Amino acid sequence: MKKTTKGNITVLFIAMLIGMLAFKTKDACIVSGIVTEKGTADALVSANVMLNQNGSLVSGAVTDIDGKFCISNVKDGTYDLVVKYVGYTDFEKKGIVIKDGKSEVLKIELAQAAKNLDMIVVTGAKYERKMSEQTVSMEVLRSSNLMSVTSSKYKGGRSGYGKANYNAAYDMAPAPPAPRYDLDDEPNVKPKQPKPDEISNTEEYDHIVENEFLSPVEKALSTFSIDVDVASYGMMRKKIEADQRPAKESIRLEEMINYFTYDYANPTDGTPFSTVTEVGECPWNNKHQLLQIGIQGLRMDKSSLPASNLVFLIDVSGSMSSPDKLPLVKQSLTMLVKELKPEDRIALVVYAGSSGLVLPSTPCSQKDKIIDALDRLSSGGSTAGAAGINQAYEVAKANFLPDGNNRVILCTDGDFNVGVSSDADLTALIEKKREEGVFLSVLGFGMGNYKDSKMEKLADKGNGNYAYIDNINEGKKNLVTQMGGTLLTIAKDVKIQVEFNPAKVKAYRLLGYENRALADKDFNDDKKDAGEIGAGASVTALYEIVTDENDPSFKEMSKTDKLKYQKTEANAATTAGDEMATVKIRYKQPKESKSQLLEYAVKNEVKTIDKTSDNFRFAAAVASFGMLLRDSKFKGNYNYDKVRELAVSAKGADAEGYRAEFIKLVREAKDLPKVAER
Repeated sequence: MKKTTKGNITVLFIAMLIGMLAFKTKDACIVSGIVTEKGTADALVSANVMLNQNGSLVSGAVTDIDGKFCISNVKDGTYDLVVKYVGYTDFEKKGIVIKDGKSEVLKIELAQAAKNLDMIVVTGAKYERKMSEQTVSMEVLRSSNLMSVTSSKYKGGRSGYGKANYNAAYDMAPAPPAPRYDLDDEPNVKPKQPKPDEISNTEEYDHIVENEFLSPVEKALSTFSIDVDVASYGMMRKKIEADQRPAKESIRLEEMINYFTYDYANPTDGTPFSTVTEVGECPWNNKHQLLQIGIQGLRMDKSSLPASNLVFLIDVSGSMSSPDKLPLVKQSLTMLVKELKPEDRIALVVYAGSSGLVLPSTPCSQKDKIIDALDRLSSGGSTAGAAGINQAYEVAKANFLPDGNNRVILCTDGDFNVGVSSDADLTALIEKKREEGVFLSVLGFGMGNYKDSKMEKLADKGNGNYAYIDNINEGKKNLVTQMGGTLLTIAKDVKIQVEFNPAKVKAYRLLGYENRALADKDFNDDKKDAGEIGAGASVTALYEIVTDENDPSFKEMSKTDKLKYQKTEANAATTAGDEMATVKIRYKQPKESKSQLLEYAVKNEVKTIDKTSDNFRFAAAVASFGMLLRDSKFKGNYNYDKVRELAVSAKGADAEGYRAEFIKLVREAKDLPKVAER
């Protein structure tokens, strides 16, 4: 591998940022293609593709999970294409001609340049390692700050800048340069690790007390609010790609499961969503069973979505300066703007030391004006989040569409530190605003000082969804591919209540939804807030079920003494029959205050795991993966290899590649450190 000078690596880093431009739809591509490994044809994910003209960078992209890239918004002319990927030789193709907005589709193969890179550790501004008379130099920059990155595995050139810790760079605070170690001369000497107080990491997550097994005799009903948030999955992925174990508190099983869409049937009976149930063998404990409850929101074509009145509320404080924060916000929102219809409207409010209206509500017939306002944003100052939220709601209310989608989209790392900042004050503010018909969606960015607990509460109270954007493809998923689920609420205050038949079920345990639990009486209380379902969104819940009184889980649960004054016997007259449970769902139409009730009986028909649907097995694989990451006491004898095998069996068509990505993450998780980095 050729030695890279400081000037060149700086250019490369800038190119990487510009290369993270929005990934367009196929018909918008001007220069496109696929990047694979020479000799194996394996797709190379996150390779940097740069289009140059006269020696200057014009545009670029990063490859997706299938190794594909797409560059658009390029004028006719002649260009040079450069592809760079850590551990591989650079590719260059000169004289690419673009005429009438089109060019050839490129098939690019990269050859490995180094096969013995077992560990790269960036301990300051620079790291150098000799290897076969060659020198590898690596520099990680964040704005004007030099970053300190440690424990950064790089596995044989298989994962690009993610594994060389392009992503992890933003998880650590600036540190002074450390001494250089020549690992070939001193193979047993490790670079000095920073002390805990040298690492600035103030991430905040709510503590989760995992659901236990309950008796249907003593606790007849299980009641909870649905949850369409998916942020936990994105945060998990970012950590694993940086070779860090996610914090246990960041793993919320329901968000992991609901990150994926499932092949549930579209509603056909006039309701805004369909409901399906399935019972099968539990993979991690074959003496137990799993009950799957699936809800599918009405799938709608983008052209049929009502007009939107959107206010982008963007954190431009100093904490948002790194490339995976404000630059990624701008790129993600630009993708959304380009997908909106002329009758949709966008306003732009920013906040740092104070808040301000950057762009008044503007029709999307003027997309260039909106995108130009986004491009001009820069970061600096402290964070007056509450003032920004107030102003954003005022702008949304002033441009309210009675028959449209009125929503504030908050983009931040959650680090509110000026003005109203307590969780209680912020959620109270949001609760007041949602009653006026303006909903709130929250998109989280970055790591290091990330405030997950605060952002989850804001979205929950704002009748919106919460997602974490760790790369441009995730921005596309939430704001383009699944735009309806993000922007249009089709049912609100959706609650689920399950009653188990004690004759068939001795104990049950809800997987996840710990912070969505409701009192049983809340199910029929229309004043109690619950979750929302967006167009095309799916929601899945899993219950682990014990049917044998001799099962250790049942015996552990039954250690309490029998009650003296209350009867806790099952009613034989009402438990006879073939029903395992009854599922009830309450929901409201978006503009209504009175709920409607749906009810479904679940038959006691249990399938072996190999006879269950792909939906069932894949959801179970994701749940078991989450339990392993959390080191749950309920994980049984499962391991990462078994999770991966189950997921592979349920991969299905996987048009967008999200399930394939999950399978790769499971494989990589085997090598994570035992303790989460916080």
